[in-house]
Amino acid sequence: MRLKGHTVMITGGASGIGFAIAKKLAQMNNKVIIVGRDQGKLEAARAEVPELVTLSYDISLEAERVALASLLAERYPDLTMLINNAGIQYQCRFDVDPPSVQEIHQEMETNFIAAVRLSSLLIPLLQNKPEAAIINISSGLAIAPKAGAPIYCASKAALSSFTRSLRYQLEHTPIQVFEVLAPLVDTSMTQGRGRGKMSTAAFAEECVAGLARNRVVLRIGKTKLLYLLHRIAPSVAYRMLKNG
Repeated sequence: MRLKGHTVMITGGASGIGFAIAKKLAQMNNKVIIVGRDQGKLEAARAEVPELVTLSYDISLEAERVALASLLAERYPDLTMLINNAGIQYQCRFDVDPPSVQEIHQEMETNFIAAVRLSSLLIPLLQNKPEAAIINISSGLAIAPKAGAPIYCASKAALSSFTRSLRYQLEHTPIQVFEVLAPLVDTSMTQGRGRGKMSTAAFAEECVAGLARNRVVLRIGKTKLLYLLHRIAPSVAYRMLKNG
């Protein structure tokens, strides 16, 4: 798809993968709106990229999702692209220190339900445009989960399945639905975990290039190999990611 002249909204856009994508799209003459709940991070992002529009909302809360969608419809009716990127990950062991109900809800609300609800709330705004997109940032862990973050892995698997179903439903509309499967990327969320991480800049570069080529399923970096391995020898793929 053409990646110039869009009005883009990115959740979790103040840092990590989201900020790298925001910066890249802003450089390509798009109006980029980043959403986050940490005002300090939002201000730091805008200090680095002054053309960004920053909005402070907690998209894990339904009332704030509805308020955000209402504001976008009022102030940014030209919105053409939704990037559901926000994500959190809790490490837990169900046999040692199981997660609280609050932690489970927060992880699922942020990683999965927010993407579902924002898509639902914003489809009416997107579908009357000549070209529009919903882009969901998933993970290689949707293919092969790891032991240490079962709720996170489940949320990304749910997001992956939802994205495919939504693509089927919207295939006769102007809205293209993309899934971006992220590898291990060097962000604050992955600090102290694993080696050979992809930089956020390299991730954004490959992601944007794939979107421009209309690849509706984008396997970034090492997730290409993981996908092939999972098809050929799934048990090997599971072993590789198990303790990741």
